[in-house]
This record gives sequence, C-alpha cells and structure tokens, in this order.
Amino acid sequence: MINPSDGFVSWLHANCVSLAITTYRANRLLLVGTANENGLRLKVNERLFDRPMGLFYAKESLWMAGRSHIWRLDNLLASGMTHEGGDVLFAPVMSWLTGEVNAHEIVLNSSSEPIFVNTAFSCLAGLSIGSSFEPQWQPSFVDRLLPHDQCHLNGVALLEGVPKWVTACGTKHGAAAWRDQRHGGGVVLAMDSSEPVLQGLSMPHSPRWHQGRLWVLNSGLGELGFADDGHFKSIISLPGFVRGLTFLGDYALVGLSQLRSINFTGLPLEERLQQSETPKGLCGIAVVNLSNGMQEHFLELRAPIDEIFDLSLLMDVRRPRALGLVGGLSENLIKLPNHDELILVKPTVPSGRPSQGPAIPMVGVPEAAQARLANQSLIQNLKYQKILELNLENLSPYVELTYPRLDPRSVAGQRIKHALLGVCAIAGSSMIGMAIAEQHRDLNNARLVSLLVLPEFRCQGVGTKLLGYLMTLLTQHGCDLISIDEDRSILEGETFKNLLERLGWVTAPSAPTSRMIWSKQLI
Repeated sequence: MINPSDGFVSWLHANCVSLAITTYRANRLLLVGTANENGLRLKVNERLFDRPMGLFYAKESLWMAGRSHIWRLDNLLASGMTHEGGDVLFAPVMSWLTGEVNAHEIVLNSSSEPIFVNTAFSCLAGLSIGSSFEPQWQPSFVDRLLPHDQCHLNGVALLEGVPKWVTACGTKHGAAAWRDQRHGGGVVLAMDSSEPVLQGLSMPHSPRWHQGRLWVLNSGLGELGFADDGHFKSIISLPGFVRGLTFLGDYALVGLSQLRSINFTGLPLEERLQQSETPKGLCGIAVVNLSNGMQEHFLELRAPIDEIFDLSLLMDVRRPRALGLVGGLSENLIKLPNHDELILVKPTVPSGRPSQGPAIPMVGVPEAAQARLANQSLIQNLKYQKILELNLENLSPYVELTYPRLDPRSVAGQRIKHALLGVCAIAGSSMIGMAIAEQHRDLNNARLVSLLVLPEFRCQGVGTKLLGYLMTLLTQHGCDLISIDEDRSILEGETFKNLLERLGWVTAPSAPTSRMIWSKQLI
C-alpha cells in the first residue's frame, strides 16, 4: 500500500517528524512514522473513519473533519511513555454532530476554537451549543445560507492564529455553479474584503502562510506556488491533483491524488498527464525543496488508496498510533487525570453490551465497515448478477462503481462506441463491485472497460469472480476474444496482473513494449 522513495524514511527520522494523512475515498486516517527495528523502517498505523478530510494538529490534539462529525483525538501518553511501540497514542475523545455539511479543512484559531470550512453552505463555521454549526464568515457573492455548495469553498489559511484567506473553485451564483468554473474560475479570497488575492486558478486548495508568503496549490494544473503581487507564481508542477499542504522549514510536503473523479476531468492537468508515463497521475506525498523548486523525496500510496485530502506534520513524534472506533480498545483503555499509566478495563454484565434490541450503529465508522463487522459471513454469501443493455445513461446511478469512471465527460466514457455488458456483485441489498465490457458485435470481440471492487471487499477473490462471470457472459453473447490495453489499465500493479494470469489471460506477442495488450481467447 505504501512505497517510499530512497531517502524518504531517513528524511522523516532525521527531522524527528511523522505524518497524519486523510484519504476520504478509502475512509482512512493514516499515521506514518519511523522505527529503528533491525534497521530504519517506515511504520504505518491506519484507522477507519467515515470520510475523513481536514486535519489540524495542535497541543497534543489532532482535529479532523468527517462525513457528519468534527472529531478531536487526544494523545493519551505522557512524555517518554510508549504504547505498542508508539510514542503518541491518539484516542477519539470527542465528536460534534454537524450533519452532512461536507466539511473540508479545519483549523484552530488563536483562542483554540475549531473553525471549519462548511463547503455545503459556502461558509466558515464554528461549533455552537444548540445548533449544528455557527456560521462565521461567507464570501460577499454568497447571499444566502443554503446547502448549495455554490463556490466549493474548501481551504482556509491562518495568520498568527486568525483565519485570513480562503480558497474557492468559483464565484458564480447558483447551486454547484463552481463546476462550470473548474478551470480558470478558482480564487484565493482575503476574508476581510472578500476580494480575490489571486484569481484565474484551477480548483485551488490548501492555502497556507509560510515564511512571509501566501502559498496555495493550483490543483487543476498540479502546481505548488505562492501569491506574488496579485499573480500566482508556480515553483513546481507535480504528477497528480495536488491537495493537502504543510511545511517544515525550507521544505513543502504536498499531497497528490490520481485522476479518478469526475471533478478531475477536463482539467489541463489531465491533458499533461496523458502525455506522461503516469496518465492517471500518482497518489502520495511529495517533499519539495522550496529553495530550488525540486522534488527530493516521494511517498507513494497504492490501492486501495488513490487520493489524499489533507496532511499534517506531527513534530517531535517518531511513531504515532491511534485507537480506532472498531475493535473495542477505544472503549476499554482508560486514562485517568494525573496518572501516566493507562488502565485496561473489561466491562461485565450488566454494564457490558446489551442483549436485547437491535445493534446500534457505531458513530464515525464507514457504513460498509459496519456491515462487514455485523455479518462476517457477508463475503461468503455474495450474489453475482448479469447486467444487459447497459449504456452510459442507465449506468449513471452506479458510476461510483466504475473504474476508470465511465461518465460521458470522462476520457474512458468518451471511448465507448458499442454495447456494454456487465456483471455486478451484491452483498445483502448493496452492490459492492462491477465488471463491464464493451462488445464489438461485428468483430465478435470485447474490451474490458471497467473493473472495481469496494476497498473493504478487495483481496478476497471478488474481482476474480466478477471477471470470470463476465467472460462467461461474453461467451454466451458470441464473443471469441476479450482484451485490455494496459496503457489504459483498469487496475495497476501486480495484483491486477496476477488476476489476469489466474484467469488465463496472456500478453499479445506482437504488442510493443510501451503498449502491452492482455487478451483471453473465450472460444
């Protein structure tokens, strides 16, 4: 899942820092540190949260925005203590129910009060007793407080503990009006005037004040740069949709995401990447030297992770760990005031789990993870169903189960010229995976155009069965051959290649090395 470049681990260790990373598509909070165990190694601790996004670390607490909650995780360890090798142990001690307001970045102001970007309502908001949130600021062009995501407000920058600048993807009126301004409509706004400090950007994110400059990510072009007398000055172009930014002295750490969302299509970055060795871009963390604009290190994240929203540096922390919401330890590990040692308690009847009534959903745990925990036999009872007469229109309700995304505006969608056939995997009443092929009836062959299994069901044979059933279906419809062009591969890496080999696919002997084609004779 994680592949550091040469020197990345040593760089973290030498600076005595670690990283907290959120990835909302995979529902994970990642804590990345180092340990000297038979040599210097990267140590990763991951915890499931429901759609984690913005992060802010201050005073031994890690604040995080989730799908419908604002979370505070506190370090339970006294200085010098460890727990299972970790030198900090974050526990989810508090959450505030905001509702699904699409909270993005979160910061703490000079009074240690949390302020978050309420993207659905196009405002900055705080927490207040008696309401889901307390609106504190909105751009002058947003005239009403409605959940319309008018400008896709997404980032906020502090100056000496005071929110000063925000990023937005557009300035037009109307619900989701920013979608028509993804390229060229992005702005950085000064909060005191609502006037743009920078404009003409492409989906800007992550404004930050550092070393006397206002830095920002021009995400739709994959650029890191700063405001220079009203102009954006780029110092580096990176191979991915950039989002998530933090600094350590003369170094910037930048989050990169692959181009897998409809929001990422039609951007200049997409065209640039298509001409590169990584047409979908990379997912990971780039360490950029600000003095020369060069990338010195990279931490690559792989499947099931394909995007990053935010990252935060944990100073003077080598190996961070966290208690999750799953598994009970967060409920049973107790920290007393003025006591360094943690106490493990084991509840007994009647204070244990109730024996009557339905199970109560766990707050903050992704629904799919809850379903898996509630019924471990789910994977053994999957149902597979064929889907006939597919097209891009009737596929639209299930587009999140396609990869590459089969949307009329996407590159993969625009390549579709013939009829589609598919097979889906169903757990209970929910679809959890889908395989789709484009059938060329005149040539009696087919092209595999999409294969996706939800992250929590991967590595359990679901993808292999989906593709196997799809090949059977194609045979029934008269196809002699199915193929896939690896240059536009559906999945990357050894996992997908192993899947193809298990099902008897071979590489075409005449294919050039730069454009390898996999195929399978069906009849």
